[in-house]
Amino acid sequence: MKYAKLVIENKSRHTDRLYTYRCTDDTRIGQVVKLPFSKGNTERRGFVFDVTNECEIDDSKLKEISSIEEDISLTEEMVETAVWMRQRYGIRYLDAVNCFIPRGKAAKNGKQKNPLSNAKGEHQDIDNLTEEQKAACEEINSAIDSGRQENFLIKGVTGSGKTEVYMQAAARTISKGKTVIMLLPEIALTKQITERFVGRFGKDSCAILHSHLTGRERFDEWSRVRSGEAKIVIGARMAVFAPLENIGLIVLDEEHESTYKSDMTPKYETVDIAFKRLMHYSGVLLLGSATPSLVSYQRAKEGIYKLIEMNTRYNAIELPDMSIVDMRQELRKGNRSIFSDTLYQSMDEHLQNGEQVILFLNRRGYSSSISCKDCGNTLMCPDCGISLTYHKRENAAVCHYCGRHFDIPKECPRCSSKFIKFIGVGTEQVEEFVKKEFKDYETERFDLDTAKNSREIAAILNRFASGKTRILVGTQLVAKGLDFRNVGLACVVSADTTLNIPDYRSAERTFQLITQVAGRAGRGLKKGEVIIQTYNPENLAVTAASRYDYEGFFAEEISFRKLMKYPPFSDLIQVQFIGDNELETESHALECKNYLSNKEIDKNGNEIFGPKGTHQISKERDVFRYSILIKASKGSRNKYIYYISKYGEYVTSNTKLSFVIDVNPYGGF
Repeated sequence: MKYAKLVIENKSRHTDRLYTYRCTDDTRIGQVVKLPFSKGNTERRGFVFDVTNECEIDDSKLKEISSIEEDISLTEEMVETAVWMRQRYGIRYLDAVNCFIPRGKAAKNGKQKNPLSNAKGEHQDIDNLTEEQKAACEEINSAIDSGRQENFLIKGVTGSGKTEVYMQAAARTISKGKTVIMLLPEIALTKQITERFVGRFGKDSCAILHSHLTGRERFDEWSRVRSGEAKIVIGARMAVFAPLENIGLIVLDEEHESTYKSDMTPKYETVDIAFKRLMHYSGVLLLGSATPSLVSYQRAKEGIYKLIEMNTRYNAIELPDMSIVDMRQELRKGNRSIFSDTLYQSMDEHLQNGEQVILFLNRRGYSSSISCKDCGNTLMCPDCGISLTYHKRENAAVCHYCGRHFDIPKECPRCSSKFIKFIGVGTEQVEEFVKKEFKDYETERFDLDTAKNSREIAAILNRFASGKTRILVGTQLVAKGLDFRNVGLACVVSADTTLNIPDYRSAERTFQLITQVAGRAGRGLKKGEVIIQTYNPENLAVTAASRYDYEGFFAEEISFRKLMKYPPFSDLIQVQFIGDNELETESHALECKNYLSNKEIDKNGNEIFGPKGTHQISKERDVFRYSILIKASKGSRNKYIYYISKYGEYVTSNTKLSFVIDVNPYGGF
């Protein structure tokens, strides 16, 4: 008789452990099974994490696995990674398992639907790689050929040909009988990259995985990958969990993007998962960016990553000229518009020359917040504690975190004043202004309100690529990797939007966005132009970006991080307690803080802040959130996660509170 240790598919944290069941001799690690669970023998799904010949529990007290699901299973490496994720992020077994399991179902008629069926497969034969591309390929191919695990960071200016290096590395990996994962920061970018990969490797060899696929499409693609039919998986961060075996290469394009950090449970870092999976297969990790994250660049400085630099654009096209417009001067001149005179004149000139224009503002909606003029109260989402954004077209207040829509109140919910005002500017307002001032040119908006699915994304990009759309207004979607040859002007409408975010990364994020937006201009034969509008023209992030001075910015910012003990010199761990009783919620947050403070963890450089609380009304009931923030020195992170998880088990077993662990969270505390 053999025994299986299983994770049970059950939402309760009380069942977050391995259960032992009797099983047959042919049971394997990774199998998905059906089994009787609990006193009522309710049928549940289970995931086999281990199979043993011996068991300490009395055999007569054990239940037996009922059946095995034939159309779905995990590999041993997936199981190993799931266990590691639980330890690293303090999550449940089931949260980790669900990352690897497709949520859809197979088609009833057994016919698979291939989302790549309409892919044209644009293949460009590049006979003459640049010297920098050749050098990069040689170094990466050497690691692939030797079968050793290696980590590379390509720091390449926009338009330097990083994508071709990725494809060369993918081709070399496939030739060695291994598989490839190509990760992108946004679903919007998958179409352009997919067309190139399909053109090079064929539709049958490629699969795509992202959240815009239907449940059936996702299951079918997952099945094609799991069966070994598809050797290359392309997609956003969820694709890092693709059910490939023998993974030889994982690429993270635009590796600096915050979208690689999951903001939903489980709150994982994509690069961590990639690194862990490649350790199992001795594969190559390839990160690429014109503006690497400070964490990644510091790792390169420390020798954890091998740095490859590509400083010249393909075909030696010059980088665009950048200019800073001081919006304070515009106010002094009496210009209260969101457009400076410089931007207005430059747009007119480029449009008359037949070129296209990209306008970037990292805030969607019409106005960024809704406030009371009398008491200063800002309308917040009752579920999320996030300020609501005014959307004029829908005449609604929208939470950009959970998506809920609310009516605009006629009076302030706090003081009953009728003086409600809309503050700030969003892409919807910029679009309205442009359509009024440049009515002779087709203008389109590209953000999460206008591009809600793959079809809408493709339609907007196709119209811009064809030249029908002359002015594209958008959020960070327009800054990420898009390649259009006729863009003469790119403008950062307000650099202050990201500078003013309460996050220690705000300067880094501003530098990256300005540089990435600049990279969308002048990718054809003409040299492009970039305009940065700001009320903080002396800010280092703005001035360094305008000079393309990454090294200068890095030196200053990394010194600040070291002084303040921010990542990469520490890990920040946020622990949030959520409940409907304020006193109970706050007291457990404080108790957790005291519990951790009394543990034997190296206190050198470690600090615990809080608790800090928020209060919302959700579905007619009070919701209180109290958080503590731990600044953990390197080497103490895992100990903190262990003790936090232990305290979390105690809380969820003895109260109705829930809690969430977030390592190195984005946003303020």
